[in-house]
Amino acid sequence: MQFHIISLFTKPLKAYFGESILKRAQDKGLISVVLHNLRDFSPDLKHHKVDAPPYGGGPGMVLQFEPMAKAVAFAMGGVAGAEGRKKEKSKVRVILFSTRGKKLDAKMAQRLAKYDSLVLLCGRYEGVDERVAKYLADEEVSLGDFVLSGGEIPAMALVDAVARFLPEVLGKRESLEEVKGSYPTYTRPEVVEYLIGARSKKLKVPAELLTGNHAKIAEWRKRHKMSF
Repeated sequence: MQFHIISLFTKPLKAYFGESILKRAQDKGLISVVLHNLRDFSPDLKHHKVDAPPYGGGPGMVLQFEPMAKAVAFAMGGVAGAEGRKKEKSKVRVILFSTRGKKLDAKMAQRLAKYDSLVLLCGRYEGVDERVAKYLADEEVSLGDFVLSGGEIPAMALVDAVARFLPEVLGKRESLEEVKGSYPTYTRPEVVEYLIGARSKKLKVPAELLTGNHAKIAEWRKRHKMSF
C-alpha cells in the first residue's frame, strides 16, 4: 500500500516513518511512504510561496489551491508504483485533514486499509483554500475535537492506524487490539516496590496471571477487556 503525504514540513514525518514497525514494513515492501514538500509545487520559482492572505480579511495566511493541485497530480502520477499497476485501476483516496472532518477511528482505518493508495493533504497556518476540500479531496478527516498546528500529526496517526490492518505489518493478526481487545498487561518483576508519597508500597501482578492456567487467565482478561 502506498501513502503519499503532501506537507510543508517533511522532516518530522521522515523521522517518524524511519523507526520501528513502520520502517520494517517499508523495508519489507509492505507499505511505501512518499513525502512531497508543497513548496516544490509553488508557481513562485524565486521564493516558493504557497500561501496568501484570506479574501475578506482576517488573521493568518491560507494555503493556495494551485500548488496543492499540482502536488496531488504529481502524487497521483506516482500511484502505480513498482508493481506497475495502471493508475486508473488503482483504488486511490485523497484525504484532507481538517477540524471539520470525520473523526478517525478503528472503523475508518479498516475501511481505508482496503485502498491501494492514500494521498494525504496536510494543512497549515489559517487553513487551506476551500476549493481543495471541494475539488481535490475525497473526504476530510479529523483526530478529534481539538485544533493542531497542522496536518502532520494526523497524517502520522492515520498511516499508523491504517498500516496495522495490512497483512504482515504486525506479524500476527492476533496482535491487533481490535481483534483481541485491550486489557491490562504486566511483565517481570512480579513485585515492584515504589514510593508513593512518604510510604513504600509493593505493586503486585494480579494473582490470576501467575497461575499458568490459561482458562483463568483468559477469564481475567475477558473481565478487564475493552473492545473496539
